[in-house]
Amino acid sequence: MKFATPALVALGGAALLIACTPAPQADSGPADYALFCASCHGPTGKGDGPAAAGLAPPPADLTRISARSGGRFPRLQVMGRINGYTMGRSDSHMPQFSELLQGETVMYDPGDGITAPTPARLVALVEYVERLQE
Repeated sequence: MKFATPALVALGGAALLIACTPAPQADSGPADYALFCASCHGPTGKGDGPAAAGLAPPPADLTRISARSGGRFPRLQVMGRINGYTMGRSDSHMPQFSELLQGETVMYDPGDGITAPTPARLVALVEYVERLQE
């Protein structure tokens, strides 16, 4: 009986912790892609969105990012592009979305071994683009 009381207290504490944990958010990646990316990159990421006509250079085919990167999806590089880092290219029409994707953060390792607080919407968008890879 001595062990039953501490076990019940611990179990009750765990239940309270679970009840206070925020519910996981729905994956915002597809919705943010439709809102911010599809007009240029197209609904499937091929670079054929309705705003693509007349853009020079044309929007990138997002389904080929891994293929252009030796078969590995460069999450950190893609995050940088979405945030507005053009990697020295001044001819890019890519808007900066960093302010639009701010909010709740999650601890995220984009594959470089460094975990850092990252906007959850940015993570969801990058993971959605990763799912578009062919």
